[in-house]
Amino acid sequence: MDFHLLILNLTNPTLLFFVLGILATIMRSDLEIPAQTIKFISLYLLFSIGFKGGQELAHGHFTMEIFYSLLFGLVLASLIPLYTFFILKRKLNIYDAGAVAASYGSVSAVTFVAATAFLEAEKIAFGGHMVAVMALMESPAIIVGVILIMRYDKERTEKGGIMEIVRHSFTNGSVVMIVGSLVIGIISDVKQAEGIKPFTTDIFKGFLAIFLLEMGMVTAKRFETFRKYGSFAAVFAVAAPMMQGALVAWISVFITQSVGNRFMFAVLAASASYIAVPAAMRLAAPKADPGLYIPMALGITFPFNITIGMPLYFTIIQLT
Repeated sequence: MDFHLLILNLTNPTLLFFVLGILATIMRSDLEIPAQTIKFISLYLLFSIGFKGGQELAHGHFTMEIFYSLLFGLVLASLIPLYTFFILKRKLNIYDAGAVAASYGSVSAVTFVAATAFLEAEKIAFGGHMVAVMALMESPAIIVGVILIMRYDKERTEKGGIMEIVRHSFTNGSVVMIVGSLVIGIISDVKQAEGIKPFTTDIFKGFLAIFLLEMGMVTAKRFETFRKYGSFAAVFAVAAPMMQGALVAWISVFITQSVGNRFMFAVLAASASYIAVPAAMRLAAPKADPGLYIPMALGITFPFNITIGMPLYFTIIQLT
């Protein structure tokens, strides 16, 4: 790995605010960001990424590379929960194995946002269609996870059927915001879109820094809950995303030659959902413990990806 790149990433102001959030919680500070403010900021980040991605797509044409990228994203979101489930169920019950597998097959919009900041710092562009790839990868992993739970849980009742889960995953607020913003970005007049550029672009990093400050505080609060699950969950939360991200960073060269797009694929493969999946699993697998799969995704995988993972995947891409 390029250690200069790692140090550069670790001194990124937005990431340092994440560290500040962790330290504030450890020191038992009364620092607090209102819940409604954080909800607004999270919606803003999704809106900004979706709208800018739509504008990028509007400037180009639908190509075979875009088609293969969308297909590749679907395959990743379906295969990752499939293989991880059978590893996890050796140590976890069926419900927890399915929920964790769905989390690691699905994607983290916040990690995607952090990845855009990483590429911007490196002055590397990525295709607007990667936003569509991210949105498309939200649901398949949830569906696969639920199907696996249904298949191996003989005592499961029939309420919360698969079609309801599919509907719920597609109507999840984060999915609606980013897909809707993407579509609006595509159909918006270019000159009219310039009018909101100061809002969609100029203040993006500031809002991201505040959001990561909150993420740091939430992460630190999850550490205590997570300890009872032992080393297996912690090792998996680092090893699985690292392997997936590194592998996709290498094989994505067969899908696209764009360094930015390959990096985004690696980050998507390595990220884990802690928003969409918990919302769906409340309905689909109420016996699954959110005290396991949320801290794994948010408390371990997310910090790993934004500190060490991203420089690692970027280095692999540069070498292949």
